[in-house]
Amino acid sequence: MGYRIAIVGATGNVGREMLNILHERTFPVDEIVALASRRSLGTEVSFGDTTLKTKDLETFDFTGWDMALFAVGSEATKTYAPKAAKAGCVVIDNSSLYRYDADVPLIVPEVNAQAIHGYAKKNIIANPNCSTAQMVVALKPLHDRARIKRVVVSTYQSVSGAGKDGIDELWDQTKSIYNPTDSKPPTKFTKQIAFNVIPHIDVFLDDGSTKEEWKMVAETKKILDPAIKVTATCVRVPVFVGHSESINIEFEDFLDEHEARDILRESPGIMVIDKREDGGYVTPIECVGDYATFISRIRQDSTIDNGLNLWCVSDNLRKGAALNAVQIAEVLGRECLKKG
Repeated sequence: MGYRIAIVGATGNVGREMLNILHERTFPVDEIVALASRRSLGTEVSFGDTTLKTKDLETFDFTGWDMALFAVGSEATKTYAPKAAKAGCVVIDNSSLYRYDADVPLIVPEVNAQAIHGYAKKNIIANPNCSTAQMVVALKPLHDRARIKRVVVSTYQSVSGAGKDGIDELWDQTKSIYNPTDSKPPTKFTKQIAFNVIPHIDVFLDDGSTKEEWKMVAETKKILDPAIKVTATCVRVPVFVGHSESINIEFEDFLDEHEARDILRESPGIMVIDKREDGGYVTPIECVGDYATFISRIRQDSTIDNGLNLWCVSDNLRKGAALNAVQIAEVLGRECLKKG
């Protein structure tokens, strides 16, 4: 017996990926519905060989549906997620709206799957920020071995993290570089993104950090360990898909780079590609379409007693969003609903 699944925001990048991944992973689906705003009503999306026409989110009745995977912004989520949850449909939300709610579990299945049992308080489960998700997958097995004290992370985040408008802006600006008469000033980003990097994602906070950087701090503490100190610098780069991170880790106990490499190789959701030669590492373009979080450049940090550096790359539309949501649905079905 399978599940009745609703995809909310099915016409967006993440919603379409959710449909793809549900099919790829042969999730036990009895019935699936694609929901969108009225302006996208009737738009066709694919679920394997099946074509779905989107239905109106505003008038949809979630009664009798098992799970709703939300891939819309916080404003729409604020309106429709409580309606779905009240109707008995468990919401798995990709927005930031519920991530910091103490009554809503924030889940990365490879890291804290056991926290999913807290979903019943509000019938809602939160999906973390894309940059946090891949980082905590890498940190968890190392933390279990040597206890992490502090993390310093710099991100190199693709434009798809800003949605379709971000992808379009990079594409249009790149073309305009070679056609000076067709200038494309920034509208989605604060500065030109083509052939540039922008050390600014989301709004600035009073302490000088951005909200994206704050999210990485707060979410790592909630998902992994509140005792870990995290400082982040988040940068938008001219890459279409795939987030990269340079991560410096300070441990309580010494952890040799060779042991760390072995630990990561055996850990769920991780692929280690780490050869000290030209091309012996993974770049964003190579991770697109893959489920794994890739780890490269593992090496000792000689400036502190118990430190390591590593390079972390993942498809942000997959592990950073759609894949993680589907993995949550799998755990929810297996551990809590138990129909499939």
